Amino acid sequence: MGGCGAWPAAGQACSGYVLEAEGFRILIDPGYATLPRLLERVRADEVDAVLVTHGHPDHCADLNPLLRARALADVPAPALPVYAPPGALDAVLALDRPRMLAGSFAAHDLRPGRPYEIGPFRLDVFDLPHHVPNAGLRLGAAGRAIAYTGDTGPSGELAELAAGADLLVAEATYPERVPDEDARYLSSAADAGRTASSAGVARLLLTHLWPGTPPEPALAAAARAYDGELSVATAGTTVDLTGGINRP
Repeated sequence: MGGCGAWPAAGQACSGYVLEAEGFRILIDPGYATLPRLLERVRADEVDAVLVTHGHPDHCADLNPLLRARALADVPAPALPVYAPPGALDAVLALDRPRMLAGSFAAHDLRPGRPYEIGPFRLDVFDLPHHVPNAGLRLGAAGRAIAYTGDTGPSGELAELAAGADLLVAEATYPERVPDEDARYLSSAADAGRTASSAGVARLLLTHLWPGTPPEPALAAAARAYDGELSVATAGTTVDLTGGINRP
């Protein structure tokens, strides 16, 4: 649904992805401006679970209107399972008085070191470095695997997260180099290309580009190390793991 980092650029949205298998839909990182794009494709009550990598609002702000859409419907939807690192959703859930969203969600903590079963998916969680606790996500179903970094700096965990994945969705805030003050907490497109190459992933989708950044420098930086199928996440991009990446 989007791929801007920090804030949504004109006509775009921040991080937001829908993963579907066997008719089960997981919404991943509902950042700023993602809900209208989601509702162009599915109803609010057709989301089966939500995963949030970390508590920055460009990754979770639109959880609030999604829960409102479910709770305030003529026939309220069942409680939505929502998974996030401990405490990551405190701020966004505090936007409404507790009674407003009561019964609209069931919160679950994401912790590394144990697998989760969510619908047809197996989820493995990785502790990756960011300014706040951040969960790298690896989801598998029907013999296929998707890995997603959330926002992360350099980590040895990335190799296991991405190993042999059919798709790696990788934060790439900067094309070539992360400024020194953020180098421990964010990645570049060049970093993502090296990770994808060493992990042997089939496809690489760059996301979280700084608003206003054209895709071409990021693609060129990643392609120096990675020679597989490569694209940048924008609204309307779809990936069929039995096929390829389709741009809108």
